[in-house]
Amino acid sequence: MSVLAISISTVTLAEIGDKTQLLSLALATRFRKPAVIVSAILLATLVNHAIAAWLGVVAADILTDTVLHIILIISFSVMAVWMMIPDKLEDEGIQGKSAFWASFCAFFVAEIGDKTQLATTALGAQFNEALWVVVIGSTIGMLLANVPVVLAGDKIQRHVPLAAVRALAAAMFAALAVLDTWYLLS
Repeated sequence: MSVLAISISTVTLAEIGDKTQLLSLALATRFRKPAVIVSAILLATLVNHAIAAWLGVVAADILTDTVLHIILIISFSVMAVWMMIPDKLEDEGIQGKSAFWASFCAFFVAEIGDKTQLATTALGAQFNEALWVVVIGSTIGMLLANVPVVLAGDKIQRHVPLAAVRALAAAMFAALAVLDTWYLLS
């Protein structure tokens, strides 16, 4: 599977039911400006995930191959478990008169330390030679998960089996941990 496909699928699955997806629904309900909100999500994700992937590359440059793979195995294993825990939107108060800047700031801050940001950091470390492919893939993954929420709102939420999607995402992270373990041992 290509780096782009891994980045897209990993982040898309990790985002389903995530707090930033719930934030997308809140933003759509509050501002009712889908194009503006999607633009803000796109820019916030590009900036946030570029930083996250770059930090992964820095970690890959500093750490030995063995240490990096041990950290990746632990990270992917933790992500697999974390995926099974449903997220809640902690702060529903969205401030600001500008739909774009309020959406950008809310989304950027909500992504800090989030599953998808940490996944992007791990992917950046694993595929450090393809930094921009990871950033583009993780951004596409975020858009694939959030744009339908912004456009269709709660109609989508009622029909998506979140538990099954979380289980699939957990399996994907577990598979990445197994692949890195195999790589480390071979």
